[in-house]
Amino acid sequence: MQDAKATASSAAPAQNDAPRISFVSLGCPKALVDSERILTRLRAEGYELSRTHAGADVVVVNTCGFLDSAKAESLEAIGAALKENGKVVVTGCMGAEPEAITERFPNVLAITKPQDYESVLEAVHAAAAPGHDPFLDLVPEQGVKLTPRHYAYLKISEGCDNSCSFCIIPQLRGPLVSRPAGDVLREAEKLVSAGVEELLVISQDTSAYGRDLRYAESAYQDRSVRARFLDLARELGSLGVWVRLHYVYPYPHVDEVIELMAEGNVLPYLDIPFQHAAPSVLKAMKRPANDEKTLDRIRAWRRACPDLTLRSTFIVGFPGETEEDFAYLLDWLEEAEIDRAGAFQYEAVNGARANDLPLAVVPPEVKAARWKRFMERQQKVSARLARKKIGRRLQVIIDEPGGGANTAPAKGRSKADAPGIDGAVYVSSRRPLRAGDIVTVKIDRADAYDLHGAAV
Repeated sequence: MQDAKATASSAAPAQNDAPRISFVSLGCPKALVDSERILTRLRAEGYELSRTHAGADVVVVNTCGFLDSAKAESLEAIGAALKENGKVVVTGCMGAEPEAITERFPNVLAITKPQDYESVLEAVHAAAAPGHDPFLDLVPEQGVKLTPRHYAYLKISEGCDNSCSFCIIPQLRGPLVSRPAGDVLREAEKLVSAGVEELLVISQDTSAYGRDLRYAESAYQDRSVRARFLDLARELGSLGVWVRLHYVYPYPHVDEVIELMAEGNVLPYLDIPFQHAAPSVLKAMKRPANDEKTLDRIRAWRRACPDLTLRSTFIVGFPGETEEDFAYLLDWLEEAEIDRAGAFQYEAVNGARANDLPLAVVPPEVKAARWKRFMERQQKVSARLARKKIGRRLQVIIDEPGGGANTAPAKGRSKADAPGIDGAVYVSSRRPLRAGDIVTVKIDRADAYDLHGAAV
């Protein structure tokens, strides 16, 4: 899971007497896309976006409810909105357990479930009626986006069919529901036409895309396209922008997409949440448990695509995890050479089947110590791999301008870096570099997570 917080603000001029909303988006990129869809609908109805809660007619808080720490942040955001405004609509993952909200905040206007966009709109309408001017085009064709102009998240499905024992996403967001391929590609096309240079493909389980549709065909332009992971990746790659794949479950057919990466069709970047390496822990998690086979696949992927970057997340301190299991994980990290890795200390999530496992609970102080050791080991792995890039020329997309008369370097990302979760490339340049520029950079220095170089 990737935590993010976004607050909507308006770039459009204010309209007289138009109702105003303030919006807080918490949680992962999938939730951010939900927020963008709600905001797009509201802007189309004439609502203005307020930079402050106090200046709004109503506040919408899109919550995260996956971990207790995320729930605490969501409740804090709801409380702040009530204090500053008083009229609050709550949506998102915490909406699946409304009693946890009403116990603390009985005065919220409405609580809706995840992805229930219509109920959010109805609640906002009740608090502040829309004031749409039919002669005013309020929304760009690509919709309202909470990301910088040069990259965007592209959600291809909702829900998940997996049964990982630590996870409650299927309860919160339901089973897998894939979008028709034609719909996904039309949205991607609009984003590219609006100036997006990088598409970040997301879902709860990206590699399962289309399975619920039985890989059905749908119309796109003058032809039919299949709702299949490999086919969709190939089609997106043909749009001429960077395509980055996130949240990929390690099904066997994932091997096929490595060929697209080797061909340059999509970025050589694979975000796969392995979660652990010790077979006994993986079995308890209800995850693929053949660690040797996974290592063999990683080696094969790198033979086929030497520039492949692997990002993953892991859980330490899962019930029953022994010191031997944890040591096994550390050794596996070294052998697998995971380029980017994050770790979470296990939290007992209400409703997760892991809570009922007849396994020893790992004490909090042990979990914390293991997390520290994990991050220290991974930092060494990342630093070693980063040093191998010194002297190489890499393509870099600029996120923050710099260079030219500005003595500060520009800040960007290579093909190995996703926004918000990976490292950065700091670029010195004689000419000014703008956000969205893609430049070639010669790397002359490397830190554990970041690279430094000059535009060539």
